[in-house]
Amino acid sequence: MPAHPHFSIDIRSYGEDRGADRHDFAQLVLPLSGTLLMDIAGRESGLDPSRMAFVDTGAPHSQTSDRPNRSLILDLAPAVLDPEIAERLTRAPFVQLTPAANKLVDYMGLLAGSGQISASTLRLWVPLLLDTLAQVAPRPPSRLAALLAGIEAEPGLAWTTATMAERAGVSVSRLHTLFRSEFDTTPHAWLSDVRLKRVREWLARSDRSIAELAYRAGYADQSALTRAMRQATGLTPAAYRRQSRAAAQETTHKIP
Repeated sequence: MPAHPHFSIDIRSYGEDRGADRHDFAQLVLPLSGTLLMDIAGRESGLDPSRMAFVDTGAPHSQTSDRPNRSLILDLAPAVLDPEIAERLTRAPFVQLTPAANKLVDYMGLLAGSGQISASTLRLWVPLLLDTLAQVAPRPPSRLAALLAGIEAEPGLAWTTATMAERAGVSVSRLHTLFRSEFDTTPHAWLSDVRLKRVREWLARSDRSIAELAYRAGYADQSALTRAMRQATGLTPAAYRRQSRAAAQETTHKIP
């Protein structure tokens, strides 16, 4: 694939999770077909041809998929991105593509698939794509913003749908409706996801005991955390800690 002093493009497919990676350039992951699950600095989302991901410079990230998939991978030098756009994408790295952006990605996907991308075409295409991303309208403020911030700050509190609804200033039934419309999930499932993400971060970066981490994240005991981890990742907390640290060491060794 052609390269440019400030950006390069490639087509890749992803399978099983091979651990976290990081690099000294920014990256756009633009699915052409299939789906994949991506984790960027502890935030997870599914990607498909209508939804892309932005990986900031130095951000740990991993991707996995159990079905055929192809994605355009656009590597960008930090100087290419407008700071305001970069900051917005860093805050919200998973972006629903506009119809204009979809057409640009499809066009480049066709050229890449036939090996017809020239450096001049790439030089003209990248600014157009970045411009469409800059024009994505920000989402309206969430009715759940105060509640989400509270849970993120203190995931270990004894949150129930009743206390969550009270914090959000809505009824329990309205709480379920808001979670379904904004996140396509339930309050309990979202809470569980936040707690597991926080535990995974702590396991990778902290030497605290697993029992203490379970308590801090709101689990009844270490056994409850182990069951949740096994169901979500297939690994026990101890195995996850070993795997994440081994991946971090391997990544560190790759960085010159």
